[in-house]
This record gives sequence, structure tokens and C-alpha cells, in this order.
Amino acid sequence: MKTRFLTTIAALTLAAGTARAQYSDIPPKESPMKMKPEMTEIWEPEVKVVTPGKNAGNAPSDAIVLFDGKNLDQWVSKKDPKKPAPWKIVDNDYIEVVPRSGDIQTKMKFGDCQLHIEWSAPDVVEGVSQGRGNSGVFLQDRYEIQILDSYNNRTYANGQAGSIYKDHPPLVNVTRGPLEWNTYDIIYRAPRFKPDGRLDAPATVTVIHNGVVVQNNSTINGLTLYIGLHNYPEAHGEDVISLQDHGNKTQFRNIWIRKL
Repeated sequence: MKTRFLTTIAALTLAAGTARAQYSDIPPKESPMKMKPEMTEIWEPEVKVVTPGKNAGNAPSDAIVLFDGKNLDQWVSKKDPKKPAPWKIVDNDYIEVVPRSGDIQTKMKFGDCQLHIEWSAPDVVEGVSQGRGNSGVFLQDRYEIQILDSYNNRTYANGQAGSIYKDHPPLVNVTRGPLEWNTYDIIYRAPRFKPDGRLDAPATVTVIHNGVVVQNNSTINGLTLYIGLHNYPEAHGEDVISLQDHGNKTQFRNIWIRKL
């Protein structure tokens, strides 16, 4: 009986030692399963086909065209959304701000998006600093990407063209002269809110101005207020894109957007 017991102990000890050797913390030199190329290939779902624009700046096939020179059917007055946009169309090509007529806004609402917009300062150069070719693109009707004639025009850095207004200055100033067109390509991620309304993640934006990155996944610190610190006072969902009437005859053309 004693001999059998000792034999059993020895067997268990040997088994434990074998188990420790088999399941070592040291990783094996080779993966137990030989990897094949197809193991890391994703075939389904197939990537959606989108036809790009024929030329740089042209709307791709899945874009919503907000203005193409023909009409302002996608826009309304911000003062009274029941009324049509009060700005004027020039030469079936671009829209021009009618000073003191008020901002305009899209009929549709957006959150995460890719926005393309082309703009030009007024043909006649007047004013200095913030009084020269001033306008703005408001994402979700709250967060302004500044539009300004910043060509040979000094102003505060976080208020010039390409800035997140009163927040982040652009990385560089690439504004063209008043008789030339500027392009903004904006990739925007809307803020996220918790169920109780508190901020979960702030909005971020990348802005490419005339082909040059001027905002690189920059954090938007809240409402882009003219006076006071920026903050997120309340939760919100998708909202309109609005363009600002700042009293200057700023011009816009070729506006399109993609929901992301």
C-alpha cells in the first residue's frame, strides 16, 4: 500500500513538471499555427464604389451638392428659416453676401462630414484686420472656421483665415489675393455626449486650405464665442451648416458635403 502511494506521488510530480514544461511563460519560437496571407484579408463587406469628381474640387458621386451656381434651393435665411436665402447669385457661378441681410443656413442638418467650399474676398479691398472680407463657416451652427481676407492683412492669429475662430490659429497662412479663389476642404467629427448630457468627446476638425493642411485633427474647445472662454454648454445632435454675413461682400461657389 505504501509503495503504491509513493508511486502515485512520483507520477503526479512528474506530470506537474511535464505540464510546467509544456505551458511555459516563454513564448514559442514559432507560432503553433502557420499563418497564411488569406488569414488577414477582409473580403466582406465589399467597399462601396464612389466615383470621384473629374477635376480637383468637383463633387464625388455620393456628395450632396449645396451650391453649384444654379440656385440657392438648399439654403434658407437664418433670421427666418421659412424664407429663402437673401444672398444674390452672380453670373450663374457664385453667391455673394448681401451685407446686413443676415446669415444663411442649409435646410439639411449634418454631424460628421466632409465639406468642400470655395470662397473669395470682395473684389474691392476695403478695411483692415477683421473688417476685411470677413465671413465664416459654422459647423453644426456653432463652431466657426474663419473666413477672412488674410492676404497682407494682419490680425489676431486665432481670427485669421483658416483658424478655428478664437480657438486655434492656422498652422500657416496660405490665403490668396482678393481676386483669386480659396478652397477649404474640411473633415469634421462632431462632439459626443453622454446620456446625461455631459461631454464625452469634443469635436475635432482637419482643414485643408488651398491644398495645405492648416488644422490637423484639431480639438474644438466649444462654442467659438467672440467674447469669453469656449465651452460646451449643452448636448446637441446634427444641425445646419451656416455661412456668416459680417457686412462684407464675400463670395462662395462649388459647395458640397458628404456625410461620414
